[in-house]
Amino acid sequence: MYRSFLKRLIDFTAAVVGLLLLSPLFVPVTAALAVVNRGKPFFFQARPGRNAVIFRIIKFKTMNDKKGADGKLLPDGERLTPVGNFIRKTSLDEIPQLINVLKGDMSLIGPRPLLPQYLPLYSPEQARRHEVRPGITGWAQVNGRNAIGWQKKFELDVWYVDNLSFLLDVKIMLLTLKKVFIREGISQEGQATMEAFKGN
Repeated sequence: MYRSFLKRLIDFTAAVVGLLLLSPLFVPVTAALAVVNRGKPFFFQARPGRNAVIFRIIKFKTMNDKKGADGKLLPDGERLTPVGNFIRKTSLDEIPQLINVLKGDMSLIGPRPLLPQYLPLYSPEQARRHEVRPGITGWAQVNGRNAIGWQKKFELDVWYVDNLSFLLDVKIMLLTLKKVFIREGISQEGQATMEAFKGN
């Protein structure tokens, strides 16, 4: 009942309330990012959702588009702006994803949506993370976020799929609030964000 109906109802209601309550932050954050990112405050990217169906995620843009001499984007650490760094550390960059929750692309809680190019790299067990909607936060996020390795992250994602419940979601939400306040696990050691997944 919770997995098939109530979770989606709670997601939709919470997303509406969240957008209304957080709307005063939209204007200053959007304005600040528009200045540092040359008129591009938002970041759109294809991500696989439930059953690996591709959707477009929306976040506040925390990195610029500077490229090297070879025409490729510079490493994350060199593109992360001071304003973007603050927004990432306070998790404000996640706010626009409430729109994805409203649309049904995402849930408030679930495995984080990763990049489409990772799909063929997953083992059959790791691919089970796509049996549920991806989330703004999740079990892996409250157990290390970007500070843990990929294998552990996927193990936690699949564990969540197998143990999804209302009480677990409440626990994850409370732990998420704690993580936001103490700003823990934002990046992997030696990385501005997290090293790309290259397969098992």
